[in-house]
Amino acid sequence: MQHTDFVHLHLHTQYSLLDGACQVDRLIAKAKEYRMPALAMTDHGNLFGAVDFYALAAKEGIKPIIGCELYMAPGSRFERTPQDGQYEGANHITILCRNLAGYKNLIKLVTAGYLEGFYYKPRIDRELFAQHGEGLIVLSGCLNSELGHALLETDEAKAAQIAKFYMDAVGKENYYLEIQDHGLEDQRRMTRGILPLARRLGVPVVASNDVHYLNAGDHKAHEVLLCVQTGKTMRDADRWRFSSQQFYFKSPEEMQALFGEVPQALKNTVAIAERCNLELSFGKIRLPRYTVPEGHTLDSYLRALAEEGLRKRYGEPGREAVARLNRELEVIAKMGFAGYFLVVWDFISYARSRGIPVGPGRGSAAGSLVAYSLNITNIDPLRYGLLFERFLNPERISMPDMDIDFCDERRDEVIEYVRQKYGAENVAQIITFGTLGAKAVIRDVARAMGMPYAEGDKIAKMVPNAPNISLDDAIKDSAPLRQAVEKQPAVADLIETARVLEGLTRHASTHAAGVVISSEPLTEHVPLYKGAKGEITTQYAMTAIEKIGLLKMDFLGLRTL
Repeated sequence: MQHTDFVHLHLHTQYSLLDGACQVDRLIAKAKEYRMPALAMTDHGNLFGAVDFYALAAKEGIKPIIGCELYMAPGSRFERTPQDGQYEGANHITILCRNLAGYKNLIKLVTAGYLEGFYYKPRIDRELFAQHGEGLIVLSGCLNSELGHALLETDEAKAAQIAKFYMDAVGKENYYLEIQDHGLEDQRRMTRGILPLARRLGVPVVASNDVHYLNAGDHKAHEVLLCVQTGKTMRDADRWRFSSQQFYFKSPEEMQALFGEVPQALKNTVAIAERCNLELSFGKIRLPRYTVPEGHTLDSYLRALAEEGLRKRYGEPGREAVARLNRELEVIAKMGFAGYFLVVWDFISYARSRGIPVGPGRGSAAGSLVAYSLNITNIDPLRYGLLFERFLNPERISMPDMDIDFCDERRDEVIEYVRQKYGAENVAQIITFGTLGAKAVIRDVARAMGMPYAEGDKIAKMVPNAPNISLDDAIKDSAPLRQAVEKQPAVADLIETARVLEGLTRHASTHAAGVVISSEPLTEHVPLYKGAKGEITTQYAMTAIEKIGLLKMDFLGLRTL
């Protein structure tokens, strides 16, 4: 199949929360439809969706380009004042990863944005960027970039100085001047300033469309989404809205029509895509390092503890128990999971020594005699005929999964012990994302459209109480909802808009139980996020943590044990 000569390099997915209305699966399907060889994601200040986007795009035969639209503080990232009154207190800059070094640098930049520079938005600064430029490509950014502000002020000297900073930070060959056309006169003015600047500096120009929603007709749904974000309604004259209806996933032909007079700017999108060759490896397991007593290996220490525990459990264990224990230990050693068992044994031993109630064990881990001997579980697998192979199977190498129940009130003591043991920078709680399900999206859209709360709530309650039900299924299954859509134009309009936004990521929060433990600083593998209450979590959710091979534990809090 012949590929087109344009690739979208400036694009906001559902992880630009309540601003990007592009769901990753639909986005990749659209890129395939347009025969694009590659696709970038550049969400606002975060990498929330990077792993899922990468995995799905690669699976569908489209080269994934991981990037970010970073917020650059006007001065130091540590200053918390709206210096010069700039938009959002920060300038935008578009960053793409060329390789693994660039990806690791981008992880560190977006982490610092949240942990060090947050002021309304997660901001970095020039000092930080200069330290982490290796492996990155920089596109100069949209109207709200440093370069955009300078060119609109017709300050050519300042524009050149800005360009030279980024050329020095990432290398001249990795800096591109970005031009856009969403039908805005300011963008055309900016382009008129960029073209001579590019010639003077010998820097290439690249065309982009600032994609925030998938289809041209989705602009109204996107306006509603912005109302959800800002707490406004579509009736508010002062609501925030985009200044044109062109922020959608344009086809290569539409981009050609816009930038036909600058053909190299279109070709450069493909040239950049060819230079971005990040390879992420999934399935490699990265266990934290457990330090064993002198004279022991991980396997020998686990064996010593398990044999001692077996005697405590059974007195003089019979041949069946000894044979079962040996067989399990052999499988654990062969699969390289002795360290995993020791890590879990250690923090459970700590909890028990401090009188913190621990649950008896749930799920397939209850089938392990080693886990029972180590007091990780309290269910005798021999007595109940439970199978070890349901928990660990040498034919299928995957991370063991033990859900550990701790007393809800004292769970944080165990997490703090793990932080002390493995290093605060190596341990974090895990993020989770709320999505706009059928009922939630009806309520949010109804409020944003200016409907009274009671009316939106009444419509939402027409959706059957089935897990993960879609709007389409709800209309099929619920006669009251179907009739409301058929007979009331306002409800039909509400549902049509809600369909576009259904399934989008609405907010980020901390997973109730998830904890990740690494053998090295987490920012070698995963970006970090700071929530509204100051809690630090990963930017990747559970499934992404598993994909990149980090050890994630479910520390479930129970009120009664």
